Amino acid sequence: MKKKLMLIINPAAGRGGFKVNLPEALNVLDIGGYRTTLFFTSGRGEATEFAAEFAPEYDTVACIGGDGTLSEVLAGLMRLKDPPPVGYFPMGTANDVATTLALPKNDTVGAAKRMLSGTPHPYDIGGFDGDKFFAYIAAFGAFTEASYSTPQNQKKVLGHLAYVLQGAAQLPKIEAFKTRVEYDEGVIEANLVYGSMSNSTSVAGIVRLNEEMVSLGDGMSELVLVKDPGSVEGFGEILTSILSQKYDSDKLLVLHTKRAKFSFEKPVAWTRDGEAGGEYTEVELCNYHAPVRLIF
Repeated sequence: MKKKLMLIINPAAGRGGFKVNLPEALNVLDIGGYRTTLFFTSGRGEATEFAAEFAPEYDTVACIGGDGTLSEVLAGLMRLKDPPPVGYFPMGTANDVATTLALPKNDTVGAAKRMLSGTPHPYDIGGFDGDKFFAYIAAFGAFTEASYSTPQNQKKVLGHLAYVLQGAAQLPKIEAFKTRVEYDEGVIEANLVYGSMSNSTSVAGIVRLNEEMVSLGDGMSELVLVKDPGSVEGFGEILTSILSQKYDSDKLLVLHTKRAKFSFEKPVAWTRDGEAGGEYTEVELCNYHAPVRLIF
């Protein structure tokens, strides 16, 4: 008897690339033992509601879309006591989660085959401000606006390059925020141009954390704090440290923690998994240890 697969599709992701070879991918899944039911989203948040309402009826849930779609699906599964395992068919531009998991990108057939051959792994979920979640990162500061402020038409035409161009455009307006950070090991007070709590080796498709530093299901998140460099040269040193994965700048901190509380003197804009997350003067983040299983 075939297993039941719930496949949530974001038709707007990846320039509508889901249409390419979808019948072949469904055939691969059918041969692999799945009877698939398709759910198409029509707006933000719908994937969360689909997953929360219908996932208990299925053996496995999967989604075709970008990291934002996966984030919504996982948020829905967080409402369930015993959620089914999750497959991911990355269809987008940055695809940080896909990079971390080494999943085929913009390839529905390859992703279907990978899901069939993969194994469900424990996967940590981030908690944000009490009742919100993030799949792999919550962040503020330099370049974090790029993922959601980049015009959709540019994403469709330029793809990943659109994020790079939008990030470069933000250089003249980088701001430092007086910040107090409370985390497992203590307190840090500094003027920060960037801060994040993440569970990923890839951020915005550009920055890579050393794979030895990141474990996706250990109950710990990576806290990355970038202090005000004070000059263009100082900022260049930080970028060099990040891109070389040496993290040897005194302006860059990479820590491990289960929780973090950020306090600011004025409201600061945050992003969650590349989407606008609101402005806060105080926000608490935490790591939910492996409440879901991701297939890879």
